[in-house]
This record gives sequence, structure tokens and C-alpha cells, in this order.
Amino acid sequence: MLKKLLQLSFRGEEAPKAEVQTGSVALVALAGECERAPEPAPKPPAPPVAPAAPVTTVGPVRTISFEQIYQTAASRPPRVEYGILKVAEMVASPHISTMSPDAKRSCLLMALEAAGIEIEDVLQDAVLRQRALNDFEEAEQLRLREWEKVKTEENAEIQAELDRVTAQYMSRIQANLDELAEQQDTFRAWQKRKQSEAQRITEAAAFCVPPGSAVNGAGLTAVLERATGTRR
Repeated sequence: MLKKLLQLSFRGEEAPKAEVQTGSVALVALAGECERAPEPAPKPPAPPVAPAAPVTTVGPVRTISFEQIYQTAASRPPRVEYGILKVAEMVASPHISTMSPDAKRSCLLMALEAAGIEIEDVLQDAVLRQRALNDFEEAEQLRLREWEKVKTEENAEIQAELDRVTAQYMSRIQANLDELAEQQDTFRAWQKRKQSEAQRITEAAAFCVPPGSAVNGAGLTAVLERATGTRR
């Protein structure tokens, strides 16, 4: 019933006859040649599709082929001679690339009808493949969110460890700075005591040199050296 409705709806908007007839004749002729051609030798069975990784909620995003997604889906697409992927190849064929959308639609429906393909089977195949892709996308989004949660927790642990180690080293740095400041204070205090000591010595020495020895701007130290003969 769905097939008849689709065909009637498509025939209600007929494309230019020249395009429809040209594409239809080409596709129908191709289908006839395929029917008359001798059957090819049986091909060796295709290698089995590798199963997808086990479905888990934690782990990195999986990158697998679309065919693996279709084959491992909960509802596998039916095995039909002409599925939606085959129709997609026919749509991309250069033989009908210049046709209008209505002409392409008419040619495809005529080719499928000539090959005895039920439209319902093609549409069911399309629905199941879309569902498989959507289900896989949802599963991967969940895995990605869980993986992000795991990595966020790991980063938080690393940051906590980094803060702890940083605090330890900052404490050591501060201890060094405090020790250096203490030594600087100690040295400045000694400098003050040294100045007092030097002043005390100078005042005492002033009483030991002959009067007038420190004339002409001569320093006390120079006078003492000349007086005691200890010049360097």
C-alpha cells in the first residue's frame, strides 16, 4: 500500500518527459542486461565483520566503521538485495546527476519496481540504519560524559597533590627567606656596634697623639699609623 502511495505521489509531479524517459530507459536497460547476463561465479564468503568493543559506560570514545555499527546494533538492518545504501549509490550515479529531483525520483522508483524491490523494505532498512547510528551516538555521548567525569576527578587529585607539594616548597622557600632576613638583621646590628666601637677607639686615640698632629685634614688613622710606624 505504501509503495502505491509513493508511486502515485511521485507520478502526480511528473518531470520533463525527456529526462524521465532518458533516465528510465537507461536504468531499465541496465537492469535488463543484468538479468540476461550469465550468473557470475560464486564469490568466496566475505570475512566476518569484527565485533565492536563491549559496550561499557566508561572508556574513551570508540571509532569504528559504520558497517560495524550496523552489524552490532540491537536491531540489525534486514539483508535485502537493494537496501537504502544501494539507493544512495544510485542517487549519486553520474547517469542521473544532471536530472531534476523529480526526474531522479521517478527513475529510481521505476528501477526499484523493475528489480522487484519493495519500497517498504528499503524504507525499513533506512529506519533501522538511522536508529543504529542514533543509538551508537547516544551511547558514545554517555561514554564521553563518564570519561570526562573520570578525567576531571583525576585532575582534581593531581591538583590537590600539586597544591600539597607546592605548599611544602613554598614553606621551605619562606623558611630560607626568614633565615636570610635574620642574618641580615644580625649583620646590621653588628655594624651598629662596630660604629660605636670605632667611635670609642677614635675618641680614646685622640688623647694619645701629639697636639696639632691631625692638621691639614689628615685623618686620625693616618696620624696613628705615622706615630706608631704601622702604615700598610
